Amino acid sequence: MDLQKKLETLEYHQELLLQIVENPREEFSKIIVRRKLSRGEVEALFRLCEEMSIKMEEQKAEGLVYFAPLFQEFSFRLNRKLDARETVEALRKQALFSPLMDEFRKYF
Repeated sequence: MDLQKKLETLEYHQELLLQIVENPREEFSKIIVRRKLSRGEVEALFRLCEEMSIKMEEQKAEGLVYFAPLFQEFSFRLNRKLDARETVEALRKQALFSPLMDEFRKYF
């Protein structure tokens, strides 16, 4: 990682730390800082969550009620710095992608 990217990541983490000070329940923000994720890595995760949310809604419309394969795909595609269970729990606690995370929580 070059110096510019490190600086950008540190500035991003500083913003998140200020949010955490104001609201200690920002569980996912804590993970971002702890796992040293860049803004780009977090944006990629959010795109993945959006994609998985759409797939889940499409599957529900088709009558599916079992989403373990979708959770497996999510886990496989998740950034290697992150643990699926910890990520799902933190996103749930921070109320991000709630319907998807509530569903994924069933598959631990």
